[in-house]
Amino acid sequence: MPDARVQAAIDHWAPRFVQAGIDYNDFLRTVAEIDDWEGWLDAFVGLADTHAGYAREAEERGRSRTAGEAWARAAVAYHFAKFVWVLDADKARAASDKAIEALRNAHRLIDPGAERLEIEFEDSQLVANLRRPTRDRPPLVVLIPGLDSTKEEFFLLENVFLQRGMATMSLDGPGQGEGGYDLPIRPDYEVGLAAALDAIGERKDVDHDRIGAMGVSLGGYSAPRAAAFEKRVKAVVGISGPFNFGECWEGLPPLTRQTFTTKSHAKDEDEGLKKARELDLSGVLSKLDQPALFTTGSEDRLIPWEQTERQANEAPNAEFVLFEGGTHGNSNFPYRNRPMIADWLGEQLR
Repeated sequence: MPDARVQAAIDHWAPRFVQAGIDYNDFLRTVAEIDDWEGWLDAFVGLADTHAGYAREAEERGRSRTAGEAWARAAVAYHFAKFVWVLDADKARAASDKAIEALRNAHRLIDPGAERLEIEFEDSQLVANLRRPTRDRPPLVVLIPGLDSTKEEFFLLENVFLQRGMATMSLDGPGQGEGGYDLPIRPDYEVGLAAALDAIGERKDVDHDRIGAMGVSLGGYSAPRAAAFEKRVKAVVGISGPFNFGECWEGLPPLTRQTFTTKSHAKDEDEGLKKARELDLSGVLSKLDQPALFTTGSEDRLIPWEQTERQANEAPNAEFVLFEGGTHGNSNFPYRNRPMIADWLGEQLR
């Protein structure tokens, strides 16, 4: 019987792991070996190492596509090894570095046009992955992760947009992934988004008049917040985002509260709660006059669906879609949720 933290991770995030690229059978085999939360990272790193081994073997045999697919599976397994795992910063950083390397190998073999962007920001940097379809000057969708999510989680999601002719920029903003080592989570995500858009402002291979943004979970706060102030964004999607993160605090799993405390650079959970209350869209969404789509699931156990509905109610040009039976991020309905979002953004940016 796994301990309560392991069971909480399974209960809350299993569909998310699978939709991001963890094979369901791998997931079951891996979690069956974990007795306590301390062992979570090592178990998933072991799974990732196995797929990295498959990738190297396939590449040695000249099977580049198979190798690239194996590297993509390795990347997401390394990522989820350290997801909301804040017990040892050095071990988590090592797993993150392996996820980054594995995904770059996947890009090299499957999408060699993909680019890593290192963006100067304050006294540190933000990092993004830019991918483009074959068409000239496509619209661009900025993909914004949530709490302890990163650009390495978005490979399969990016493909949904690329297949519909849109470029993607998956961004590690302040407090996220490579943007979180020196920088804390902050309420004004628009400053990070503005820096990312400035960094590509002179490029001719994307259409700067057709930029959209999408955020999931805590990114479902960040994306509409940023779009309210950053008018280069012409349409925005928020998935399972909070209206006020502090109002959700008591219902969050301890793992999530601990992770937010760490990523916000708070000294303890009391200060973490104060910082969570600063993630508040009161008085903000009236400024969001671009088309906006808000969606979530009726069975979201992390962010109550009413929080996301409140976002839609306060934005003047918004739609709200509730998936009956949907979990956090609608990750148990990826075949409905992801195409709906990509089609909607494609229509807005046409």
